[in-house]
Amino acid sequence: MKERLSPLTFGLDPRIKNGYYSDKYFCRTKEVLEKDGRHPRVLMQVFQRKDNVCLCGMDEAIAIIKEALGNKFRDLEVKALHDGDITNAWETVMTIEGDYSLFAHLETVYLGALARGTRIATNVYRCFKAANGKPVFFFPGRFDSHLIQAKDGYSYMVGRRAAGFDVGGVSTDAQGEWWGSEGMGTIPHGLIAAYRGDTAEATLKFAEIMPVDIKRITLVDWDNDCVATTVRTAIAMEKRFKENGYDNKFKLYGVRLDTSGSMVDKSIVEDMEKSEYVGDFKPTGVNAKLVRNVRAKLDEMGKIFGVYFFNIRIFVSGGFNAKKISAFEKARVPVDAYGVGSSLFKGNFDFTADIVKVRNRDKWWLHCAKKGRKFNKNPRLKKVA
Repeated sequence: MKERLSPLTFGLDPRIKNGYYSDKYFCRTKEVLEKDGRHPRVLMQVFQRKDNVCLCGMDEAIAIIKEALGNKFRDLEVKALHDGDITNAWETVMTIEGDYSLFAHLETVYLGALARGTRIATNVYRCFKAANGKPVFFFPGRFDSHLIQAKDGYSYMVGRRAAGFDVGGVSTDAQGEWWGSEGMGTIPHGLIAAYRGDTAEATLKFAEIMPVDIKRITLVDWDNDCVATTVRTAIAMEKRFKENGYDNKFKLYGVRLDTSGSMVDKSIVEDMEKSEYVGDFKPTGVNAKLVRNVRAKLDEMGKIFGVYFFNIRIFVSGGFNAKKISAFEKARVPVDAYGVGSSLFKGNFDFTADIVKVRNRDKWWLHCAKKGRKFNKNPRLKKVA
């Protein structure tokens, strides 16, 4: 059986226990039941409505119930799938059996944990499946509150492993907090700007100062001329590599193409002029032709100057999602890794919790669900200790 994360992992706000983060009508439901002395034993069922979904947030949802109830959690029987399980529409992912007055006020919070985690994990899972084993790096930290980074980074890990891969990385240390990883990073536009727009110089300085175990991957779209910038930077790094006795500090691991979706790279403009472009591909942003142009130039340099240039990898970012990655892979575009950002936050993976049965005087279960709902037994559920 898979191990679940300890409730201590999540650093939960103790105010959850008192309904601070809950929809008010759930808090009032709990109050009514307690003051009326009514303690119905119910079976609560949780599900979502889409196929091929990578479940995530379950360990957190369980932790929310445990932390809020303390010792009274033992009065419930909770069964659930695990983070990383692939689930389909209407499949029951969790059941909670017990006195409804104990946990009525927690529904908002545990459903929210499932919705956010599952959205990130599913998008990551689909990107990795589309990438055919190539790394997909997690770059969405800047698109949401920093307070959610640890959860989102964990969701990335869950989606990646569910897809069957363990190669990739997150961009901040916080994103690796729950699973013991650290942030990875390339050479950004800001560092290039600090060296007056000289990508080669910024890359050399980064290589001089950073520890050798940090991969030297630099952005090459500063001048909107990825081919020429790649050439200048690669030559400068290769020269220093040889001058310093083949020092791996100056081994250029890769270049990253991040051309704005509203711009056309110089090499693409030149190609369009030569071929009298008539619209056979979208010329803006990071497109297949741009990647091929950079790869072709690096390979040409490799044939002339040596293996150093053959070994420089190409990373792409900017507007990538599972659909675009799939299109690149189908076209066999020579990409070595993908960076994905805001698209990982898109889509709705909402969960619903329904009471579907009520215990009749501790003797037998009565079907008790609103129209359109019924108990969907799931043998995959595992009892939570």
